[in-house]
Amino acid sequence: MSNGEAIKWKLVETAKPVDAFIDGILRPRRPEVLYEASRHLILAGGKRLRPFLTVKACEAVGGSPGDAVPFASALEMLHNFTLVHDDVMDNDPVRRGAPTVHTKWGVPIAIAAGDLLFAKVFEAMTTHAPEGVSAKRVKSCVEIATRATIELCEGQVLDVSFPRTMDVSEDDYISMVGGKTSALFRACAEVGATVGRGKARQVRALGRFAWDAGIAFQLIDDYLGATADEKTLGKPVGNDLREGKKTLIIIHALRKARPRQRDAILSVLGNASASREAIDGVKTILRDIGSTDYALKKAEKYTSSAKKYLGTIPDNAAKKDLLDLIEYFTHRQY
Repeated sequence: MSNGEAIKWKLVETAKPVDAFIDGILRPRRPEVLYEASRHLILAGGKRLRPFLTVKACEAVGGSPGDAVPFASALEMLHNFTLVHDDVMDNDPVRRGAPTVHTKWGVPIAIAAGDLLFAKVFEAMTTHAPEGVSAKRVKSCVEIATRATIELCEGQVLDVSFPRTMDVSEDDYISMVGGKTSALFRACAEVGATVGRGKARQVRALGRFAWDAGIAFQLIDDYLGATADEKTLGKPVGNDLREGKKTLIIIHALRKARPRQRDAILSVLGNASASREAIDGVKTILRDIGSTDYALKKAEKYTSSAKKYLGTIPDNAAKKDLLDLIEYFTHRQY
């Protein structure tokens, strides 16, 4: 079994107790439509990267994986809360190969379902914290999740404001991705290490590892969005272009493109009615300019940086799993 296949199997195995916990905490009650909508994206699948990161960070510092399950579940619900609301803001019709929540139930139910998921985050962390996890550590976990949520909101607003701004820099992009993606990755690692009774320096190191891993993950997401096909990706290809999103690929391309190439890019960027042919033409330009490869190399740079932070963590099976996970990030196809 290759490392990629092994990590995918471990993702599935780690997800089983997390999915069971979420199934219990979101058990349907009245009004049924609210709980059905809140469970929709979770039941549609997903990689469960964040629960895996939480559980493995806990194990890496010597903690019990069972103690991490309520917290890993909480952070997965936090992630899904952001997806439900992001899909409303972006008006995306498909997520994980299924209709988005607002597409199936309408915007008001989608907003309420996202709000319910957010509330359940803190119920899971407080009401369901294992007895062996001290009140002080539970408080720290809640504080970490709260900080991540604030950063997520900041990152999302930057993301939606970038289409109206032409002078978005690489640093601007990294700041946005830090809030939108890395903040929650860092929270997962820090919460896991906190629950596992890790030392302060270990919590910090795992958080920094996860932050850089999150940047790499988002860069690969952007790369796949510009190169993969819709069936493999499980979501609409070209939507980032139609929505005018300034990914690192676009930032690089607008800087390097010749006038005719730049005009072609700008003709679809932010154009909701851009044709598939026009999108495909721009994807070819992004490849020819070298912008997609540029993003891939940046992802590899952040991957290398992330690995260095694990130097302070003892060598054990969980640490190896974290190293394998970040390799999986950079070689995944969806």
